[in-house]
Amino acid sequence: MLTRVALAWVWMLSLLPLPLHAALGNGFGRLLYAFGRERRRVCLINLARCMPELAAGEREALARRHFQAFARTLLERAILWWGSPARIRKLVRIEGMEHFEAVRAGPVILLAPHFVGLDMGGARLTMELDMVSIYSRQKNTVFDAVLYAGRMRFGRLMLLSRQDGVRPALRAMQAGRPFYYLPDMDYGRRDTIFVPFFGVNAATITGVSRLARLAGARVLPCITRMLPRGGGYVVRFHPAWENYPGASIEADTLRMNAFIEELVRQMPEQYLWVHKRFKTRPPGEAAWY
Repeated sequence: MLTRVALAWVWMLSLLPLPLHAALGNGFGRLLYAFGRERRRVCLINLARCMPELAAGEREALARRHFQAFARTLLERAILWWGSPARIRKLVRIEGMEHFEAVRAGPVILLAPHFVGLDMGGARLTMELDMVSIYSRQKNTVFDAVLYAGRMRFGRLMLLSRQDGVRPALRAMQAGRPFYYLPDMDYGRRDTIFVPFFGVNAATITGVSRLARLAGARVLPCITRMLPRGGGYVVRFHPAWENYPGASIEADTLRMNAFIEELVRQMPEQYLWVHKRFKTRPPGEAAWY
């Protein structure tokens, strides 16, 4: 019942103008920071480990900005679920399409790290491209159904469960669907290696390198940036990586982490610091969280 009431409120949010969304998101983010003790703790631990050069007060200010950006994108997701196509095109602008056109004749992996605008960029791209992507089922069945329906609104997206494995995604790429791939979360020890991320050993899945090798795919970074003051979002294609895959899976995975780190430093408040990115530790190392 509570979930349905919450979704009704979210639907009402879809009718509000973008500047008001931004103001409400900032206020909601302040509340989340104040009362979300566990996620606040995770965020501050991540920032302390990854950005020790910042003073404690600077890291706290960055954490507060992150909670505001995270909350804003939660509220603006209502527009993705119920807004008109015209409004979503206005909300999210695409840049660098020429980089995609240069490689679209063959298999393509769209490297989409976990910045807060990730779903905004993904939804906007489904209005232009028939893609394949992977998602994790939500424990709440009502929310899971709404989330799934919202992601399937446009185009002919093939949305696979993480439990389906990579073979369906491989077949889809070989059939011409770009793979919108999110490779930078801690999924445990399976199919991962430890490589540095912000100078810290991070359990990192090797899927980008392995899939690029198996499918003969080009890797094209696809990054979504939230704009300030209710300005919407920009999803930008970067040039495809050259000489990738390289000499080894380890070198490829290190290259990926270094690339994501460079982007995070450009907009640090927008990276998903509330995720337990370093939950899996090397053998013998104490847990962080």
